[in-house]
Amino acid sequence: MKFRNFGKTTENISEIGHGTWGMGGMWGPRDDRQAIRSLCYSLEKGINFIDTAYDYGNGHSESLIASTFKESKKTAFVATKIQPKNLQWPARAGISMQDVFPSEHIIEQTEMSLKNLRMECVDLQQLHVWQDAWLKDLNWLEAVQQLKEQGKIRYFGISVNDHQPETALEAVKSGYIDSIQVIYNIFEQRPAEELFKLCLKHEVAVIVRVPFDEGALTGTLTPSTQFHKKDWRKHYFTENRLEEVCRRVDKLKIIAERLKLSVSQLALKFCLSHAATTTVIPGMRHESHIDENCEASAKLLSDKVLEELKTLAWPKNFYPSHG
Repeated sequence: MKFRNFGKTTENISEIGHGTWGMGGMWGPRDDRQAIRSLCYSLEKGINFIDTAYDYGNGHSESLIASTFKESKKTAFVATKIQPKNLQWPARAGISMQDVFPSEHIIEQTEMSLKNLRMECVDLQQLHVWQDAWLKDLNWLEAVQQLKEQGKIRYFGISVNDHQPETALEAVKSGYIDSIQVIYNIFEQRPAEELFKLCLKHEVAVIVRVPFDEGALTGTLTPSTQFHKKDWRKHYFTENRLEEVCRRVDKLKIIAERLKLSVSQLALKFCLSHAATTTVIPGMRHESHIDENCEASAKLLSDKVLEELKTLAWPKNFYPSHG
């Protein structure tokens, strides 16, 4: 496992982090014991960054992390998130910051996450949605500073709206945040156009989420894949979309085979090959997935391969709006 510096801080973070959305629910049947085993295994493999959110099962994912630390006797850099008070994803333009992240909500949610995690201080707290217009109302920043002064959070960041990297450019410039979390993968390459350049300039850490496009870029889906009734992806990959995804992934399989990589490893290496990336956080509920993904933390892709992958970008947004 290789490590990278977390923005301006002195923290060394594993290139591969562990995303825990699937452990909280919405991805089919939940298996808490297997979730804890996978987290323990990640720690053994050298992964030291775990991403979660209060919204992942109303704190359930956070509680599983607490159980993991108790069982393994090891800890890691933990990042969680504050759900929007109005429960709207993504953040709508024109909505007041006071309707989404009032100061008291930021403090209350942080206290709840600390209780779930059984921690006195969380390494990174994040807002789960963002709009740059909120920089005009800095009440949220006062709450963040209060939490830092009280020793309840160490660093603070934002999770960028799905497929909207342009909505966080001013936040990166502001100097108020330590990190951003953003969708970046072979299909969704727009963050590299402007956002990543600003992050490098201002030394803002980049947490890459959705590196596998919710499973498409693992190469394991087929046009006939049937999702469990409790798996939200049945609304993401509708029949026509799934057929198109598979056609595009077939081109990636050819490249991966040539490089002697799995499609998953190719997808992770693509994310890691950008200098702005600090860590990539695939969801991993089985030890075999962890082994495969950790192997991507090695030699990066050549410029020639990266140029080839740039031609396969596919701007889209399949997410069903909620809230």
